[in-house]
Amino acid sequence: MSACRVGLAVSAALALAGCAHSADPSAPRSYVAPAARQGVAVADDAFYAIDDRVIEKYDARSGARIARYDAGDDASIVHLNGCTVRDGSLVCAHSNYPHVPMRSTIERFDAGSLAHLGSQALADAPGSATWVDWSGGHWWVAFAHYAGRGGEPGKGPEHARLWKLDASWRPLASYAYPPELVARFAGRSNSGGAFGPGGWLYLTGHDAPELYVVCVDEGSAALHWLATWPAPIEGQGIAWDLATGTLWGVVREAREIVAVPARPDRHPAQTGEAGQPGLCPAGKTDKLETPFSR
Repeated sequence: MSACRVGLAVSAALALAGCAHSADPSAPRSYVAPAARQGVAVADDAFYAIDDRVIEKYDARSGARIARYDAGDDASIVHLNGCTVRDGSLVCAHSNYPHVPMRSTIERFDAGSLAHLGSQALADAPGSATWVDWSGGHWWVAFAHYAGRGGEPGKGPEHARLWKLDASWRPLASYAYPPELVARFAGRSNSGGAFGPGGWLYLTGHDAPELYVVCVDEGSAALHWLATWPAPIEGQGIAWDLATGTLWGVVREAREIVAVPARPDRHPAQTGEAGQPGLCPAGKTDKLETPFSR
């Protein structure tokens, strides 16, 4: 299977045409991927489309599918979500959504063959795991709560939390989401997240074509919402290719993965202390302008 499309402009609605790369390096690229529903991960010259129980690996240059995982009869795999690639493994957030009580695990797959390597329990997880990333020598995992389907009685979206864990998956800290950002999720929750340019943390909701820039305030155990950038995605899991400054996301209605280059002259300034990206700066934060072409 091979399919690619090239965006003509970056806007809330993505315009697409043709099947060859644009001469404009700032133009988004999109790839047809049947599993493009829950999230995306990227490493080197490959990207991964994530569905509830299916993962597809693609060559980013040609759009050709080169590996596929299907949970099949394995009933332990219910709802895969945001993933990241580390040390040869595709590491994925996983939950039993929409079932309650909520249970969450981390699932590992071989980044080459997509063979399932194992499962990591998350004891006392405070919700439904939606994304995982590695940054600053720590694991970061988001846990959602919902109003309606998949929600637990008495716990709405305001109960969502972001956990910081050590390399052995032991929780070190828990952070609350700003109430204004929770309201933006419109009854759903934080579906995707990844540390990206400038060391900032970038989040998505369930389906809005937006990227939320936040920082981690260790003093108040909360996240601070700094900026909102329009992006040609539909919420869900995201990934950053930091080598090229490219955001990868999902257009789930079209079953497409989209790669959106950020303009180098618009990359946000660095935040956080050395080796600790994502921390809120001590002073006032300059306005963070979108790095995507408009």
